[in-house]
Amino acid sequence: MTLQQDIVGNAMQMAVVSLQPGQTVYCEAGKFLFKTTNVTMETRLGGPSNPGGQQPQGGAGGMGGMLRQAMGTAMQVGQRALAGESLAFQYFTSTGGEGTVGFAGVLPGEMRALELDGTRAWFAEKDAFVAAESTVDFGIAFQGGRTGMKGGEGFVLEKFTGRGTVIIAGAGNFIDLNPADFGGRIEVDTGCVVAFEEGIQYGVQRVGGLNRQGIMNAVLGGEGLSLATLEGNGRVILQSLTIESLANALKKAQGGDKQGPTGGLFSTNAG
Repeated sequence: MTLQQDIVGNAMQMAVVSLQPGQTVYCEAGKFLFKTTNVTMETRLGGPSNPGGQQPQGGAGGMGGMLRQAMGTAMQVGQRALAGESLAFQYFTSTGGEGTVGFAGVLPGEMRALELDGTRAWFAEKDAFVAAESTVDFGIAFQGGRTGMKGGEGFVLEKFTGRGTVIIAGAGNFIDLNPADFGGRIEVDTGCVVAFEEGIQYGVQRVGGLNRQGIMNAVLGGEGLSLATLEGNGRVILQSLTIESLANALKKAQGGDKQGPTGGLFSTNAG
């Protein structure tokens, strides 16, 4: 069944989810706000396809099945730990009638509900995930060492597969784009990417060449050495506020200027 949800608010949005009897939604630890009393809450290590701590139904597989499940859960937890994600999920199930649960992101900004039909996966930047139906699988995708090291962003992505609703959050305001509407390719600040559909090719490229203008872009432009590239035909969600720019603004307000007078490569960590 479709997850009934309403995203409310402006500067700091929240998602209010209505659960039908027996329906389950899960979230990353720390994204839960409130629930009605008829909604149960359970914390598990495993994702919905491998809920840690639960035995296979009917005891199928015996000791071997339990061992395989434990190894699968350990692998999931290990991937999330390596990615810097929460180690556990919180599951909410409505009992005895319709229930309500509230979720939110951790930064001032927008939220978005994505509907998966089983044909295309979605990828999102780390920490974008808020909550999803139990029919949606949460995984970690590694973009590749070369891309990640060059870009500083995008080395680790969250991956959502299956059918159902997944709710994500970002900073500032969102804009939806399709690279196909702009000649098949767009270039953006690496910190502006929130999520994109499977089929979009994500990469990182150096800003300009190793010449005078390229050095000016890197040193004075505030973007560093790299830009993210998104190519193909599919939906892309970008955010107007990056975590780095927010951190720099807070640092400056506290009397230190992390970015320095020129931005880009010449940055400081005063304070």
